[in-house]
Amino acid sequence: MPLKRTKSELKVQREHLRRYQRFLPTLQLKKQQLQAEVRRVEHERAELAAEHDKARRELQSWVALFAEAPPMSDWLRVKRLDVGQQHIAGVDVPVINSFELEETVPNRLDEPVWIDEGLAALRKEIDFKLNLLVLQKQEDMLNDELRTTSQRVNLFEKVKIPECKENIRVIRIALGDEQVAGVARSKLAKRKGEEAEAAEEVA
Repeated sequence: MPLKRTKSELKVQREHLRRYQRFLPTLQLKKQQLQAEVRRVEHERAELAAEHDKARRELQSWVALFAEAPPMSDWLRVKRLDVGQQHIAGVDVPVINSFELEETVPNRLDEPVWIDEGLAALRKEIDFKLNLLVLQKQEDMLNDELRTTSQRVNLFEKVKIPECKENIRVIRIALGDEQVAGVARSKLAKRKGEEAEAAEEVA
């Protein structure tokens, strides 16, 4: 739609510009907060993943036993998982409040003596995996919000604000030209009026 070169449109463009300039710092601050939170969660996830790798390396001595082990993964399952929400930089991300595992060992007396330690290792593994999954979900959600916020910041900075400034400049020039033309028309009409009066007096 072509730009209207009117005083009312000039007012509209100025209001738009004020609104964009008012919202931009808030968006920029949110972008900075999200960047900081993404880095924090990435760091937390990397640390937990390193702990997980270390724990798994320590379990290497168990590999031979696990190869002949009873189906322990069938004996241990997540019975209850309480997932809450935490508000981070405008995003509601999931957090694990608590979880409960259900153990169903048929008969401990029939199982190897190391079964308790094996189940403890499996509990630790489940804990690591659940927490890593939640941290990955947090990271994905924060990155999505960061992408959206960055796009809005770019839209305001590189499109909307420059566009409004240019529209205001164009309208002001047009209104200035119109005012000059109006003054010129007024002077011309006045001169013609004076010439007509002079002609009547001569006649």
